Amino acid sequence: MASHRRPKQPSRTRVTVLTATAAAAVALSSQAAQADPHQQSKKDVKSEVDKLYEQAEQATEKYNGAKEQQDKLQKEVDDLQDKVARGQGELNQLRKGLGAVASGQYRSGSIDPSVQLFLSGDPDTYLEKAATLDQLSGKQAEQLKTIADKQRRLAQERAEAASKIKDLSETRKALGDKKDEIKGKLAKAQELLNTLTAKERAAMQAKEDRANRSNERVNLGDDVPASQRGAAALQAAQSKIGSPYVWGATGPSSFDCSGLTSWAYQQAGQSLPRTSQAQANAGTRIGSESALKPGDLVLFYDDLHHIGLYAGNGQVLHAPKPGAAVRYEAMGNMPFMFGVRV
Repeated sequence: MASHRRPKQPSRTRVTVLTATAAAAVALSSQAAQADPHQQSKKDVKSEVDKLYEQAEQATEKYNGAKEQQDKLQKEVDDLQDKVARGQGELNQLRKGLGAVASGQYRSGSIDPSVQLFLSGDPDTYLEKAATLDQLSGKQAEQLKTIADKQRRLAQERAEAASKIKDLSETRKALGDKKDEIKGKLAKAQELLNTLTAKERAAMQAKEDRANRSNERVNLGDDVPASQRGAAALQAAQSKIGSPYVWGATGPSSFDCSGLTSWAYQQAGQSLPRTSQAQANAGTRIGSESALKPGDLVLFYDDLHHIGLYAGNGQVLHAPKPGAAVRYEAMGNMPFMFGVRV
């Protein structure tokens, strides 16, 4: 007859050891998965890279604004410096003319003490003493006043030029900082991409290539353009489909987002500001997506750092991001803010 003994139960100590061993194995496995970059999903890497590209585009629009300000300040500085140089030349001529009068008086032994005083000091101080003007001939008094006025204007222009030069220096520094930030974001994105296998990178690139080729089959509908100018701008942008995104570029062979829209409208005879935020004020705002017409500007994200051209049937034509080409894309892929009818 078979024995029906109860199986021996493991001791409490043994159970504790087994449980601890299993928990440690799970923890080690989890840590190993986290430590191994190849355990990180391709989707996670792509999401982080896209985020870095978006941050780079935000910095790019700030760079574009600083670049525009730098160009404006440089022109103002150049104009002021030219003005100061011309003013100094005119002042030298006036002084030379008055000096010739004084020389003639000196040779005749009758130099006017007021002229002598002027030539040796500051005419402003002298002219404040109105009674002294009585000692001058009418012509000399007029010359002295002209010279004094010229000196005052010249001092103001020099001060204004110095202030503009300071602003220009600060703007150049901001420009350099933004340039470094953009390069840093793009370098970090590349580092992340390098953690993927060659096969995974090829798959991501193939997906990007398919998105670029989607232009061949996109349906734009039959919406009437917002205006003749809007139609011309859209047509110009369509001629650049396939051109690469390059930050800070305004065409004609490469573009960033606001570079494409400003270039397209320039071809239509309309000048637009350089940045997406400034272009947001370039016309009448269209709050509803359903009210958009082909050729309207369309702005995305809360800070308006991305812009494109409405192409019809819910499609935007834009320069999307680093590594992509000018192409059509569904507007629903980005948070739409509003449109602008130029």
